[in-house]
Amino acid sequence: MRIGFGVLGLVAVVGGPVRGYGVAGYSLPNEFGYFTIQSNALGVGVLLLGGLLDPLGRRWQLVRGASTLYLVITGIVDAALATHLETGVEPSWIGDVLHRVMPIVMIVDWVFVPVVLGVSGKLIAGWLVYPIVYCAYTLVRGPMVNWYPYPFIDPRGQGYLSMTIGLVVLAVAFTLLALAIAALGDMSKRWQTSDELIG
Repeated sequence: MRIGFGVLGLVAVVGGPVRGYGVAGYSLPNEFGYFTIQSNALGVGVLLLGGLLDPLGRRWQLVRGASTLYLVITGIVDAALATHLETGVEPSWIGDVLHRVMPIVMIVDWVFVPVVLGVSGKLIAGWLVYPIVYCAYTLVRGPMVNWYPYPFIDPRGQGYLSMTIGLVVLAVAFTLLALAIAALGDMSKRWQTSDELIG
């Protein structure tokens, strides 16, 4: 199942660049400037490696948890804020796979193959490093290329104060999601262990 969905995600991730090649105004760096594309690329790697090798080390489980968090963020932000922003070249099924299917697959995988990482400030902070770096990179690159991937991280129309307030709200929401993902892994593992003992 992991390999199958990993291949589906890979087709969706590369589908945009393949269709966009040669289209006027299309930019490959901008395509990969979307958090959606980056989080899905990581998710594809996690699913394929997990399906082929099934690593069990804690470091790998931390990567699994991080990938699950980032794709859940992708799905929720798209549903709540982005409203299917597309690059203009991919068909709707690609957007559905990237924004809906992959987040669901990752959270289901996290629940059915759970791991206890422990809910800690260090864990949550580590998972949130990437979204913070992504935000900083986007704000630095944006003025250079006059392009931002999402309206809520674009200061040109709303100003820096309004954008900053919005990003702080998102940071709080992402922190709560990270806590939920970590706690879900712990609880699912305990439920699984309890069922095994009862059985």
